Amino acid sequence: MILALNAGSSSLKFALYERRASLPLVLKGSVASLNSNPRLRVSGAGEPARQRDLGAGPLDIGAAVEIVADEIRSMVGVSRLEAVGHRIVHGGRTFTSPAFLDDDVVEDLRRLIPLAPIHQLQNLEIADRAKKLFPGAAQVGCFDTAFHTGRPAVAKAYALPRELSETGIQSYGFHGVSFGYISSELRKSYGPPAGGKVIVAHLGSGASLCAMLDGKSVATTMGFSPLDGLVMSTRCGSLDPGVVLYLLQERSMRPDEVAKLLYDQSGLLGISGMTGDMQRLLESDRPEAREAIDLFVYRTGREIGSLAAALGGLDMLVFTAGIGENSPAIRDMIGKAARWLGVQIDPDLNLQNGTLVSTPTSKVRVLVIPTDEEVAVAREVLQLLETR
Repeated sequence: MILALNAGSSSLKFALYERRASLPLVLKGSVASLNSNPRLRVSGAGEPARQRDLGAGPLDIGAAVEIVADEIRSMVGVSRLEAVGHRIVHGGRTFTSPAFLDDDVVEDLRRLIPLAPIHQLQNLEIADRAKKLFPGAAQVGCFDTAFHTGRPAVAKAYALPRELSETGIQSYGFHGVSFGYISSELRKSYGPPAGGKVIVAHLGSGASLCAMLDGKSVATTMGFSPLDGLVMSTRCGSLDPGVVLYLLQERSMRPDEVAKLLYDQSGLLGISGMTGDMQRLLESDRPEAREAIDLFVYRTGREIGSLAAALGGLDMLVFTAGIGENSPAIRDMIGKAARWLGVQIDPDLNLQNGTLVSTPTSKVRVLVIPTDEEVAVAREVLQLLETR
């Protein structure tokens, strides 16, 4: 069996699959709301989900992994587990495909912590805990940056002195496991062209866009770190570097204070002053909530235009992840922002949350495709095991 572990900012998703080509699902679930009132949700294949509160919280990520291990022990036993796949945010320039997480690989990945300090540290903590809890299973890393490694050199470059760029300061791009899954789904429906010139909007607590040509990444909104690009739940998105210099030099903020500000106190939370949760903002009548929504939509619409320019046109726009899959209102607003590209969203189809939400006359096909990062991780693990 193959276990996939996928950590978010405040949750740990997991899924267990039989080791067969079709990866039959055995069970899946999540340990959600780690920061407050955590809860466990588990469902077997074809079975209704069951939930259990885990106390008032908070719950650290290591304890969440132990809870997942207990569930697996109780349902199928640990001895049948052959491999644990981990979605790891940063693979740098070295890790462009799945890799076994031996000591040398883990040490290389630790060197990348400054590039994604919150995510990378958490990912490696989960891998370390899983190694102890599942000692007979191979540990495999699947990297969010890997999907973007084939982009043209010009799409990765920053206008910095060459000696800095050669040390690895470049655009990497993230959410690659999710984008890779959407690409594979598009290939199933549209063959090798995978929808042609496509922009995928992964909109959740973390958010980014990816421009794909024939299913391959050619441009994306996140760059050197997961801070770049769109406005996110608590992350700032694109920011003039002069702001960081100002905070350091004129406001005498320490680097760790700036990091806390940009990662945890900005984005929708910072603008609204109330929450980083998009659904709560949509339900609020406060003007600050509307300002946060408007900036999120404006930045997303602007970046869609930028990526359409990189593609030389647009055939398809795909929404995915928490906001993209579940918020018709945000899809509608972004669709209107991209109307000049020929995007037309059908109001009725959009409210039904079906796959196709564009009008028959829309020049751009607009789809909603739920992402499944867990099965994407499991596929990469299976491929690595089969070629070992």
